[in-house]
Amino acid sequence: MHRAKKVVAVIASSCMLAAWLPMPAHAALVGTQQVLHADSAARAHINAWLARDDVRQALLGNGVDANQVQARVDALTDEEAGDLANRIDRLPAGGDFLGILLAVFVILLITDILGLTKVFPFTRPVR
Repeated sequence: MHRAKKVVAVIASSCMLAAWLPMPAHAALVGTQQVLHADSAARAHINAWLARDDVRQALLGNGVDANQVQARVDALTDEEAGDLANRIDRLPAGGDFLGILLAVFVILLITDILGLTKVFPFTRPVR
């Protein structure tokens, strides 16, 4: 148990020391064209998402007219369109399978190292 505390202490110390490292910052002026392009990119992202067949079928299945949806998207302010585009990107649609697989691998690896499970033959438990 004493060795496990040392391992946790080393990891925690490393994380705290890494937080003290200087992070580079970069600042620049943003031009009008860049701002306008970002707003149109958000609307284009929303329109591309609404043009997908599965989304269109889901809307029709819920009794929503596509023209009404397009009118509402056109009525959004630039800030609302950007917020909606960001929310669309964060929707859990199974596209982040690799991230989930990596998280499960890391969790199983940690439990193997701690000796709670025996999934991987290449690990030796701490105990």
